Amino acid sequence: MKIKNIDMKELVEKINGLMESFSKDAKAQIEAGNKAAGTRARKASLELEKALKEFRKVSIEASK
Repeated sequence: MKIKNIDMKELVEKINGLMESFSKDAKAQIEAGNKAAGTRARKASLELEKALKEFRKVSIEASK
């Protein structure tokens, strides 16, 4: 159980980092019309989606 908690903690930190990156780039696209930032935001959203699915999987496994 201890190993799973460490994995979940690392996963949450990764999700938080991806969220910050997404927010920064999405804001740059919206406010400044920065097309490259829009591309980075879309890429971050895909990575975020994968990380959130992984979190859900680990979380369900840890609750068993």
